[in-house]
Amino acid sequence: MKNLHSAYGQEPPRLGVGLLQCLIFGLFCLFAVRLWYLQIHLGQVFTEKSRNNQLRTEYIFAPRGFLRDRNGELLAVNEPAFVLGLVREDCDDIPATLSKVSEWTGIPADRLKDIYTRNKPKVKPFEALTLAPDLDFDQIAMIEGGSLRWPGVEILSRTRRKYIYGHLLSHVLGYVAEANEAEMQADPTLSLGDFVGKQGLENRLDDRLRGTKGRRLIEVDVSGRRLSEELQREPKAGEEVFLSIDLGLQQLGHKVLEGKAGSVVVMDPDSGEIHALVSEPTYDSNTFTTGLSSAQWAELRDNPMHPLQNRATQGVYPPGSVFKLLMAADALHEKAIDTSETVQCTGELALGNHVFRCWKRGGHGSVNFQRALVESCDVYFYKLGMKLGVDRISAYAKLAGLGVPTGIDLPHEKAGLIPSREWKQKRFGVRWTKGEDLNLAIGQGYTGTTPLQIARLVAALINGGKVLKPQLMRGIAPEVQSTMPLAPEHAAMIKRAMVATVEDPHGTCRRVLTPGVVVGAKTGTAQVVRLTDELKRMGDNVPYKYRDHAWMAGFGEKDGRRFVVVAMVEHGLHGASGAGPAVKAMLDALFLGKKELPPRDVAGAERPAEPAARVVVDAVEPQFPDVPHEPETVR
Repeated sequence: MKNLHSAYGQEPPRLGVGLLQCLIFGLFCLFAVRLWYLQIHLGQVFTEKSRNNQLRTEYIFAPRGFLRDRNGELLAVNEPAFVLGLVREDCDDIPATLSKVSEWTGIPADRLKDIYTRNKPKVKPFEALTLAPDLDFDQIAMIEGGSLRWPGVEILSRTRRKYIYGHLLSHVLGYVAEANEAEMQADPTLSLGDFVGKQGLENRLDDRLRGTKGRRLIEVDVSGRRLSEELQREPKAGEEVFLSIDLGLQQLGHKVLEGKAGSVVVMDPDSGEIHALVSEPTYDSNTFTTGLSSAQWAELRDNPMHPLQNRATQGVYPPGSVFKLLMAADALHEKAIDTSETVQCTGELALGNHVFRCWKRGGHGSVNFQRALVESCDVYFYKLGMKLGVDRISAYAKLAGLGVPTGIDLPHEKAGLIPSREWKQKRFGVRWTKGEDLNLAIGQGYTGTTPLQIARLVAALINGGKVLKPQLMRGIAPEVQSTMPLAPEHAAMIKRAMVATVEDPHGTCRRVLTPGVVVGAKTGTAQVVRLTDELKRMGDNVPYKYRDHAWMAGFGEKDGRRFVVVAMVEHGLHGASGAGPAVKAMLDALFLGKKELPPRDVAGAERPAEPAARVVVDAVEPQFPDVPHEPETVR
C-alpha cells in the first residue's frame, strides 16, 4: 500500500515561489528608489545640511557711530559688554541648562524659560539665543569654568552704548534698546539681540549710526567646539555725527533749571542750528541700554513731573505776552495800526458784559506801538485783537510757524494749537466770540505753543521773516520752510522795541541787560487756570499747580554773532523773575564767556514783572504726548 505521507513525487507550489520572488524584487526596487531619492535627488540638500553641521555663519556686531557736540566733545560712545547665549542645537538638556544659567546669573528660572520660549522662533538654527544681556566679570569667570560640562552655552562679546552725560542730553540723544519683533520684521538686516535707536537722535539717525555687521565662517566638531574660523566680511562702524549742540551751554541750561520744570532753547537765527535744547526734569539714558526693572519703569512713567517728555518740543503752553511779538508783526503787515498813534490804557477794557483787565492795575496811560511792547500793555493789544480778528491772526501765525511742527529731527514733536473759527466749531460745536479775539491777542485762551516754536518765531523776526527748520546737526545748510510777510522796516521796528524792553527803565526785561551786547527780549506770563478771588488774594503764595507759567524770549548780538534764547519755566509765576535768569545766564555764556550761575534773586532788587492778564477763557494746560509703551528693556 502506498504511503500517503511520503513526499516522493511532490513539487513545491509554483505560485508561492513566484510571489516570494516578486516580493523580494519589489523590496529591492523600493530600497533602490529610496536610495536614489536620498542620495541623488536630495543629495545636495543633505550635503548642505552636513556642511551646516560642520560650518556655521556668525555675524559680527558693528560698533555704533559716535555722537559728538559741535566742538568735538564725545557724547555717546561704545563700551565692551558680554552676554550669555544658548545654541539650542548643541544643548542636550534645555531645562537643566536654564536652571544652571539661573544659578550663574541670579535671573529667576521662570524668567529664563519665558525668554527662551518667547525668542526661540526668532533665532535661526545654530544661532545663539541671548539669555542674560549683561554679565559682570565674576559671572563670566564662573560660566567659563563650567561651560565644558554644559554644551551649547556661549559667552558673546558685543558693544553697549554709553552716554557720557546721561542726564544732560537724554531728550536730544534719546537711547538705544534691543529691537522688538515689529522692528525685526520691518528690517530684514536686524536679528535678535540687535540694538536700535528708540528715542531722540538715536532713533532718527539709526540707519546712519548702526553700521553694517561683519560675517565669519566657523568650523565646529560634533560637540560644537570651534576648530577654525574664516573672516568673510569686516564689520563697518556706523557714521560719526557732529551735533550742533554746545555741551557747555547744555550743561548750563540744566543747572539754571535745576529743581524746576521747564525748557531752554538757544538757536542761531541765520542757520537754524540749535546750540542748546534743555528740558527739565530729565532722566539718564544709560538706564535704558542696560535694562530697566519694572519698578524703575513705573517710577519714570508715573512721575507727575513727566521726566520722559521733552518740554522743548512736546510741552504745549499758552505763550502769554510773548505772542504780542507776532501780533505786532501781523498788525504792521496788515497796516492795521499807525505806530505813532496812542491808545489810552486805564487798566481795563469793557466788552459787552465782560471786563478785560490789564496786568498793571491803574493802567499804563497813553501808549504807542513801541511803548505797548516795552511795557507789555494788554489793553493796547486787546484793541489790536479786535481790529485784526481771529481769521487774520490765525492765518499769519501759521505763516510764522506756529500751530505746525517745526520738523526738528526728534520723534513725537507736538504741533501746538492756533485756534480758528473752524477749529472751535468743529471742536466744541459753538461759534467763535469777539471776546476770544482779545484772549488770542495776548497769547491766552486756546492758544498753545512749544518753546522751540517760539524760538523759531523770534529767529524769523530778526532774520527777515525766514521760518527755518531747527537743525540738530552741525554744518547742515539752512532750510527755509516758509516766509513771514514782514517788511524790513517793520522787522526793524519790532527789533527796536525788543531792545528797548531791555534797556528802557520801564521795560519788563531789564534783568537781561548785558554790557557790550545788543539784547532784545519779551516776557510772557501765562495763566494756567481761571483766577478766583481766593487765588488772587494768595498772590505769589498760590499753590504750585495754579501758578502762572513764566516765559522770556529774546536775542543777543555782538561782533557779527547773534543768537535767540528762549526760556519757559512751568509755574514760574513771572516772566522776568521766573525765566529771566536762564536767559541771562545763556547770554553771558554766549557773549561774555561766563559759565557760572547768576546770583539768586534779592527781594526788591527790581520792579516786578507783569502778572498774567485776566482772561475769560481758561488757559491751555501743558500738554504731553501719551506715555510710550513699556520699553523692551524692562526686565
